Amino acid sequence: MPAKRGSREAYFPAIEKKYGEPMKRWHAVMAALKGKKYPEQMAHLQENYGFTRVHANALVMFSRGSTTAKRYATPSDFYKGVTPEQARTIRTIFRIIRAKHPALELVIAWNQPMLRKGTSYILGASATKGYILVNPFSASVIAQLAPKLGDLRVLKRTIALPSNWRVDEKLVLAMAKLRLAEVE
Repeated sequence: MPAKRGSREAYFPAIEKKYGEPMKRWHAVMAALKGKKYPEQMAHLQENYGFTRVHANALVMFSRGSTTAKRYATPSDFYKGVTPEQARTIRTIFRIIRAKHPALELVIAWNQPMLRKGTSYILGASATKGYILVNPFSASVIAQLAPKLGDLRVLKRTIALPSNWRVDEKLVLAMAKLRLAEVE
């Protein structure tokens, strides 16, 4: 039976093919590394066997008991994993955008809620301990909005928002509009 999407085991056939050894061998390598920290295990596979970061991560995480990369099945599951304040802010952002663009689908991808049109992502959101990150999937969109971002912290492809951010409706709608124009 094939491994499910998101499963660490889904990488095993590619690992066997690329590195020329059966998984039994790689599980033995990981058994010898038991007790080492994650970065050490990753470095060992990458430096000694030429593993890519993705393949090393799949094997390391599987050996640590994580059989899937999928943490959230639905946006509701995601909201349970963040603070109530963050959930409220992110929900408000998505609600405002979807009211204007009802064809956008709210999905979970890369363990975070995202608005999608067809196969193109329009806006994603994630949360850390101290803030929310929104991602319009475009450095160009961020650059165009720079004058309107004020005191918000702009990173490479994301914008950091305070967890209790009073949602700027015009800003989030402008972000969605610019991104939609790019993908259409």
